[in-house]
Amino acid sequence: MARRSSASGLGIWPWLGLALVIVIVDQFTKTLILGYYKLGDATYVTSFFNVVRAHNTGAAFSFLADAAGWQRWFFMAIGIAAAIFIVWMLKSHAGQKLFCFSMAAILGGAIGNVIDRMMHGYVVDFLDFHLAGRHFPAFNVADSAITIGAVCLILDELRRVKRGK
Repeated sequence: MARRSSASGLGIWPWLGLALVIVIVDQFTKTLILGYYKLGDATYVTSFFNVVRAHNTGAAFSFLADAAGWQRWFFMAIGIAAAIFIVWMLKSHAGQKLFCFSMAAILGGAIGNVIDRMMHGYVVDFLDFHLAGRHFPAFNVADSAITIGAVCLILDELRRVKRGK
């Protein structure tokens, strides 16, 4: 008989399913961008948003993008290590819904960006927000999932600390 490790009895499977959905949506949107846009192409959508095709060989905000190429392997290794750690965390805390949602979102985003690095050597970014001539660095669905997961992780910790008082 299989051992169930969470209060809901489902274990980590719903969370891994959420991560998979994020990976699929991320890769689908990036495939569309790669198929319909050339590097540097942009489509005006609103006064504050464009769809673009950008390649990021670095990490967040193009950190280390100008390095000699070693950063591809470094960021892939970090992403894979993070994925393994997150799966372990999901298994250890499967009954904590907000925590697991956070971890699943981060996991899906990390895997989405690792796939890009493995397939292309860079991460495909395409969401470009701007205001008054200032552009936020372009990002993608995976980056959005990681950010949402991080915000929810902070909220989960704040709730945990508040309950402890």
